[in-house]
Amino acid sequence: MGVQLLVLEVLCRVSGLGTIGWLTGCVFAVATWAVLTVALRRTWTTSFGPANRVTLARTILVGGVTALVADSFGRPVPVTVLIAFAAVALILDAVDGQVARRTGTATPLGARFDMEVDAFLILVLCVHVAIPLGAWVLSIGLMRYAFVAASWVLPWLRGDLPHSMARKTVAALQGVVLVVAGAGILPRASEVTAVAMALGLLVWSFGRDVRWLWRAGKGAGGTPVTVVPERAPVGIPVTSRRAGPDR
Repeated sequence: MGVQLLVLEVLCRVSGLGTIGWLTGCVFAVATWAVLTVALRRTWTTSFGPANRVTLARTILVGGVTALVADSFGRPVPVTVLIAFAAVALILDAVDGQVARRTGTATPLGARFDMEVDAFLILVLCVHVAIPLGAWVLSIGLMRYAFVAASWVLPWLRGDLPHSMARKTVAALQGVVLVVAGAGILPRASEVTAVAMALGLLVWSFGRDVRWLWRAGKGAGGTPVTVVPERAPVGIPVTSRRAGPDR
């Protein structure tokens, strides 16, 4: 949390981060600290582990992105810094999984931590891109949370999905497309087309997996085949493989 506040102070001095961005970043830092503290106590983890430290570094970058996006509603912000933070966070998504496998420190907590950071980054990037392109872009970031909410009512949605390279490719594509669209380096029509295609692929990926889960749950008498709450729900850009063959 201290490092997150230090990054916010640097953004304040270098990029002119305003009050709204500073306060949003502080809320993000406190919320991250609180959630991680509770999660660590519940899992009785004796060591945070090197892979989780990489994910924590990504979290700090996401906090910077969140602060800048929040500040952009009231004043112009340096898009270059925002996109740089987001791009590095997405690149490091492949690093924490590699570290976990090589050090033998893969845990369900690590996989869940990694997934939540990815999901929140995508949502924040959607907010940033929605400003010029329209509110419809938010459906990309909100789709995963809608899926989770639906799984509270329909337990069969929490079933374990088989490995799918198509799912992982579509998930990773969301972050790439949002970063490119958020950078503003393409014509507006091209940005709209790219984001719309990414959304279409995400809807297809969710639809295919929901159909598979429905058939599996129906075959098991309406109950999930395997309930794995620690796994990342379908459609989230997670390249880490800390919690099984698919994630």
